[in-house]
Order: sequence, then structure tokens, then C-alpha cells
Amino acid sequence: MLEIGSFIADRYEILEKIGAGGMSDVYKAKDQVLGRFVAVKVLKPEFAEDVNFVTKFHTEAQSAAGLQHPNIVNIYDVGSEEHMHYIVMEYVEGITLKTYIEKKGRLNYKEAISIAIQVARGIEAAHNNNIVHRDIKPQNIMISNEGKVKVTDFGIARAATSNTIHSDVMGSVHYTSPEQARNGFVDGKSDIYSLGIVMYEMVTGRVPFDGDTTVAIAIQHLQEEMVAPSVYAPDLPVSLEKIILKCTQKSQDRRYATMGELLVDLKKALMTPDDDFVRIDSGVSQAKTTIIREEEVRGIKEHANKNYAAAEKASAKKTYEYDDEDDDDEEEDGFLNPKMEKAVTILGIVTGVIIIIIIIYLIGSMVGLFGGKKDQKEEPDDQDVIVDESGKIEMIDLKGKNFDQAKTELENMGLKIYQSATEVSDEYEQGQIIDQDIPVGEMVDEGTMVRVTVSSGKSEEDTEETVAVPQVTGYTDTAAIGMLTDAGLDYNREYENSDTVAEGTVIRQSPESGESVAGGTKVTIVVSQGRQSVAVPDLKNMTESEARKALEEKGLQCGTVSSDYSDTVEEGKVIDQSEAAGKTVYSGTTVNITVSLGKKEELYMLRANIKLPNDDTVVSANITLQDADGNELDSWANVSAASFPFHIEVLNIKSASGNLIIEWVMEDEEGNVTTSTQNVAATFEKQN
Repeated sequence: MLEIGSFIADRYEILEKIGAGGMSDVYKAKDQVLGRFVAVKVLKPEFAEDVNFVTKFHTEAQSAAGLQHPNIVNIYDVGSEEHMHYIVMEYVEGITLKTYIEKKGRLNYKEAISIAIQVARGIEAAHNNNIVHRDIKPQNIMISNEGKVKVTDFGIARAATSNTIHSDVMGSVHYTSPEQARNGFVDGKSDIYSLGIVMYEMVTGRVPFDGDTTVAIAIQHLQEEMVAPSVYAPDLPVSLEKIILKCTQKSQDRRYATMGELLVDLKKALMTPDDDFVRIDSGVSQAKTTIIREEEVRGIKEHANKNYAAAEKASAKKTYEYDDEDDDDEEEDGFLNPKMEKAVTILGIVTGVIIIIIIIYLIGSMVGLFGGKKDQKEEPDDQDVIVDESGKIEMIDLKGKNFDQAKTELENMGLKIYQSATEVSDEYEQGQIIDQDIPVGEMVDEGTMVRVTVSSGKSEEDTEETVAVPQVTGYTDTAAIGMLTDAGLDYNREYENSDTVAEGTVIRQSPESGESVAGGTKVTIVVSQGRQSVAVPDLKNMTESEARKALEEKGLQCGTVSSDYSDTVEEGKVIDQSEAAGKTVYSGTTVNITVSLGKKEELYMLRANIKLPNDDTVVSANITLQDADGNELDSWANVSAASFPFHIEVLNIKSASGNLIIEWVMEDEEGNVTTSTQNVAATFEKQN
């Protein structure tokens, strides 16, 4: 262990130890040349003389040093000094994703997608440089204090070449891919699988496979189907669940081909989480998951337990503080070493031959090749499988079948099964299926998970004890489920929006509290999803009545209706709304609208003083004002000469010019009356 205050390469001052791994220690240090904090990974002395360890240690630096990306912990320097080998890397002030998940329990889908996008970007950069990480897990993902996500510890990464690469070092077993577990071909799709497991843990707060030993967990990766994440996170959007399921397909061909493809779907899920756009292909050569037979599993366990005893011991001692996870002293040959994998392969071939022989025999028996045709009518073991042109499979009736029988039939069809609940049944015997979530006859995609309810047997009314239903209304759904379970009752959880009950709190229950029911009875709890959120409709160019109806259909209210002129929207149509179209608001929100008055017309006016002509014989005048089209705007008749100069004022004229026509009336000394007409062109002023 380095002493605090000591220097490496006369440059890096050791400040404190922040982590320890299987083959190295990690220190926080200060770069005295650049004046920044760094993390220094130092190979432990017991490995410094081992050429293999030193080679792997330097390979780590060489493979990762060329990676420069905002979502990757950068490598700054590598060197050796007095038999001490070290790597200098970026120091990240923050916590690991593992610690973050432990603190929050589980993350909401938006946060999980945001983190996954940043991780995927970092891994994509590595893949573009022909580097496979092979140890993606929450402990190797750092979240800085500024919220930046960075992938760290390329300690077991190897530069990919055009040749086949086999994993000789395995990452943490909870996140390892099936091909890593069986020491098979490893490429970028192994990182995709591991990231899928990380996403599963982010949204559920748990890993899909767990066990008492490393080998037990590895075998689950190889042969067990994971429980769908929505079972633990019912509010999980369908898009994110299917992304996780596609990432964690046991067959590499059925996963995303590249991190780039995964990033496209993650970004789309962030924008439209409820769209079912993810497609999981059936694969070229593997229609469904291959399951290892029990005798093979026993052989794997017996062989592997000896090899991994030391690794289990080392793993139990190990702590993680920063970004060191070499693990080169763990499982050097993978979960299934080459000899065992060869044995498993041979067993698989033998099994395939036996199955072919059985199929030939059955077909031959049906057509009379072995023992003649049968006269007796026999019940078929399985129902006919119907597949349409698009590859969708018709759901069969599972009711009355035992779980193992149904599982075999569905797996042969390329479907999956999950026992979601048990119920007391007088009609079905214990172990038989009494209900299925996908109706008979419905067409489903290959790989679909069918959830079933299994009979727990007939009720025993004579000896059955009743229990009082506890009061769970007003409690969180987690607390309510715990109370029902403690009382010996089952539960059924439903969701409903509420403007008054907080999200995650039970609104009501059935049966009500205090009722006496048989043990195991299902109590339905309705859990609040909080106030319902709706998208504001686009009201523009609607009439007022149409806008009111559109708001009402969305559960929104129409507030103030104002009006204004518009050069583009015709009179009576909506030109503006207080809440933007597409904005998400709570149900009941008031939206104000503005209705068009049509195009605003320019108005003009005329103010003028008319003087008498220089003629003493003028006694009166008739005055008419016309617009440019000759339409009369106003008139004044028999205006006496004594009224001149005569002032006129006309407002709200719709044209900019017109004519002022004056008929002068004259009378001479002898009383003779004559007239003279004067036509004056008039230009009108704009009216404010």
C-alpha cells in the first residue's frame, strides 16, 4: 500500500485510497503538473512479478487509452516505477449507479432511459474502436455530482479483431451474458445483454437472476427465463420493457445488432413511451431458448464448483468504491470451461439424435409402419399450432392443463409462460391452470409471455379458518400488500387516476376492511396514479363551440373567450389558446381561447372647412360627400350663405379618397335664381 503524501513519477501525489480490486488498488491523487485530481490504479505487489498479470494490466491501459468520450472515464497515463505498475485515469466525483439504485429503490422510466442512453453512447464509442467492455454492471457506471454518466473499468476489455474472440475473463455473474457464462463467442452483443440486465435492475430495483453461488446464478443465465420487469414495475411503459427483453435474449441473433440500434429505440421510448414499436425477431437458427437438461446442469455444477471456490472467496472480500474491477483472479476459464462445453455439446447432439428417432417412430406408428394402424380413437396430446402469414401464433387453451404440460406445449410453439398467481378452485385440481391472460384464439408474436393462474386445490370449508380483511385504504401499495400478505391473503392490484389521493396510495379495497374471508382470498386494491395528465388539443381554426367540445372530451375546461382581429384566420375561428397544443397538463385545467374578428379594416375620416366663392349673389349651397365608387357618404342641403365658412366632419370612411360635390345657389338683384356645381377631389385621413 502506498503511503499518503508519497509521489509517483515525481508528479502524482497520493492523497487517499479509494478502492481495491482483485489485482490492484485505486488511489485519489493530485497531478502536480496540471493541478487536477486523478485516480491512480496500482497493481498489487504480489502480482507485479507475474508476467501474465503485468501484461493484462498494461493491455487494459492500451485498449482504453484511445477512447475519448464524455461518457467514458478517460485514461491519462500509464507507467512503471521500481517494479510498481500504474495507470492514471480521470477522477470522477460522484457515486456508482449501484449505490444510486440502492438509495432510490427503483428509478422511474425517464431517469432509467436517460442513464441507459449515456451508458450506451460510451459503449458505442468503445465498440467503434473495436473494444468490447465485457464487464458492464452498475458498479462500473459512475454518476458524477453534475449528473454526468460515465462508464469505467475497461480492465477486462480486449481489442476486437476479425478473428473469433473468446472470453477468458468473466465479469460479475449477475450481469454476464450466456455466451460469457459458457465461455463462448463474445462480441458487442454481450455488452448489450449486460446493459439490458442493468436496465432491468434500474426499473425494478432487483436483478433478474440471483442465487447462493456464482455457478447457480450463471446456470440461470443459461437456462432460466427471466420474470418480465413489468411484474415488479407495473407502471413500466411497454416500449422500455420490450427494449429490456430484446437486449437480454439468450440468443445473440435476437438481440440488438449494435448499440446504435439500441440507442434509436431508447430515444424513441423517451419521446413515446407507450408506443409498442420494438420488434423482437425470431432469429435465424433459434426459434426459442435452448434449455440445458438436468443431468448436464449437475455435471456443470460438479465441475465448476471446484474451479470457482477461490473466486467466490475473493469476491466475498472485495469492496468497490471507485472504478476498479479487474477480477482477473476470478473464473479464468469462464463458467463452462472448454472441456465441459465440449461434453455439453456432445450430450446435445446425442439428445437431438434420440429426439429424431422418437419422431420417426411416432410418425411410423401413426401410418401403420410399426404394428399396423390403430383402430381405437386416441386423444391428441397437444393442440394444433396455427401460424398465420405474418408469423403470429394462435393462442391455445391452457385451462385444465398442469403447469409443466402447458410450459412444454408453449415452448414448442415458441411462447413463454409465467405463473402470476394461485387461486383456490373447486373445478380444477391442484396444479392445473384455471386462467390465462391471453384469450384463446388471439394471434401473438413469437416469444410472447403468457401469464397464468394455477389452482391451489379445492377449498376445505369444514376446516377452513377465516381471517378479517385489514384496513389498507390510505396506505401505500407496498405497505398494503405487506399487510395483506401478513394476514394470509392474496391481492389483486389495479390502478386509477385520482385528483385527491396521492400517487401510489390505495384509494379503495374490496372486500372492505373487517370482512371475514377465507385464507388466501384475493383482496383487490385500487392504487392512485395521481392526477390524470392529458395533452392539450390544438384548437386553432376551430369555432368556439368546436373548441369547447374538444376541451371537454379531454377533461379540460374552457375559460375566458376573448376576441381580436386576424389577417389569416377567418372571423369566428380560434386564433390563440392559453395552453400550447400538445402540452401535458392535469385533467380539469382551464384553457382560455381568443376568437378572430376577421381582418381589421382601415378607416378614414374627412374634416374640412368650405368657404363661399367670391360672389355676392350666392345665397345657399347643397353639399354631398361621395366615396371613390360614387356612393354617398353624407349630405347637407340648403346651407345658407350666412353659415359659411361651413365645417364638415365625417368618420368611419372605408375608402381613402372620394369627391365633395357643392351646388351653389345664386340670386341676382332682379330675383333670378341660378346654380353652379363644383366637384372637388378629396383625400381622406387615416382614422386612429
